[in-house]
Amino acid sequence: MEHRTEHPAADHHVRASDHDRDTTAQRLADALTEGALDPTEHHHRLQRALTATTRGDLHRLTADLPPSQAATTRAHDADRAAKDQADKRAWAAEWRYWAGGAAIMTAIWAVNALREGEWTFFWPAAPLGIWAAVLISYAIWPSDDD
Repeated sequence: MEHRTEHPAADHHVRASDHDRDTTAQRLADALTEGALDPTEHHHRLQRALTATTRGDLHRLTADLPPSQAATTRAHDADRAAKDQADKRAWAAEWRYWAGGAAIMTAIWAVNALREGEWTFFWPAAPLGIWAAVLISYAIWPSDDD
């Protein structure tokens, strides 16, 4: 999905920022690359974009252009990268939960072992091992729920 900003009428009189001009220049470059503008028209519009003073001036330079495939691809790539980062943070959080569970189960085991005076079977190994195997499986076979 293209991140194309439509400005309300009142916004057309707001002074353009460098970011606004850069975004318009990128949009014009996409149009040139995709064949929507010829080099002469691109040069003319780019010069106007670089000297534009309001957002309305910039909007008029791109209003007649078709949606940009390059912008759509960039937006999709950025969304995918953000999702990948969120997935990594969630996976790391799951490992922190595992470590917390390990600490609690080990403490319960240790208290019982001290109370009974018997340091035998370390029962937390079973649930912690299963839990760790599930977390590792998520790393090996990630979900395709996109």
